[in-house]
Amino acid sequence: MARTGSLRLFRCGRRHSKGSAVGLNNAFVSEGHKLLEIVAGIVFALVAYQVYLHQYFKGARFLLVRGGIARHTGDCNDLNQHVEDLKSTYADVKSTDYGRSDLSDTSHYNMRRRTWQEFGTSNRVHNCSGSVLKNASSQPFKYLCKYFDIKGDEETLSRFEHVLNNFAAAEQGKYLLENERNHIISMVDDNIPKIISAFSKKRLIRELGFRPIDLSNLYFPVYTFRYISAGGNSSAKCDIKLDIANLDKFIAYLSDVVKFRNSVAGQRALMTSSLREKIKQRDNYTCQGCRLSAHQVTNLLLEIDHIIPLARGGMTCESNLQTLCWKCNRTKGAKVLQA
Repeated sequence: MARTGSLRLFRCGRRHSKGSAVGLNNAFVSEGHKLLEIVAGIVFALVAYQVYLHQYFKGARFLLVRGGIARHTGDCNDLNQHVEDLKSTYADVKSTDYGRSDLSDTSHYNMRRRTWQEFGTSNRVHNCSGSVLKNASSQPFKYLCKYFDIKGDEETLSRFEHVLNNFAAAEQGKYLLENERNHIISMVDDNIPKIISAFSKKRLIRELGFRPIDLSNLYFPVYTFRYISAGGNSSAKCDIKLDIANLDKFIAYLSDVVKFRNSVAGQRALMTSSLREKIKQRDNYTCQGCRLSAHQVTNLLLEIDHIIPLARGGMTCESNLQTLCWKCNRTKGAKVLQA
């Protein structure tokens, strides 16, 4: 009797457990269906939004907006290209290329030499001893000139001053460029759907015709002293980055090394960031060519120009320097232009 009762209890328990499992499984299935519905809804919304974007950017309303700012967009893209040209100035300053070689391990020992793969060749990388690396970190300009064959003469000084002048203009130009682009977009912001301005700003900029703006500092040249142990299992390096601050210091260093001719002594100035600003202040931040002023024109890129170009015997001195807007400076080229 007791055994029969226990058996009934056991069977009821099994039926109850089976029922609970089925219910739990149904709950999981239901939640799974809901999740799939949510995912499907999101996918549908994304696809619908992309279709909406495609139709909007091909539509007459947007084409009218883009056409209305086409001239401003073109000017902005011209300035963008000019800034990129300024960045490439250092391509003309080259150190000695010692050629190529292949380094391989022919020893009978099975050594990994894991850092030997870094032993590549470059005219801006000098593989050196640990002592040279340490000295280069404490006297970077001295060792830069010594090991990368950068001569301490007036011609080299002039080249680096030219690089600084253009790099400084490029650094100012790329941020003025971004501000000008944003200003142009703000002029038509009321005519652009808010959802596009909020969620598709990059595409909007591209569809309006603006070229991408590179705000990085990757164009600054970097010289590297690199030490790799004989066993190839340890390494260290010292990087000398010629950014604006370091170029200012390097120009001052070169000027101390250069032996000026008597006819030039006392007349030559150094093209530094402070001199560039001094000339702009003297000219009241006004282009001496077209007379446009930064006080009147928003985001106007002003540059420092040699009235008589260096290539034609001109010197870096205040009387031979003037402020020009980027368009006048680009148009002038190597011609002599004086206000």
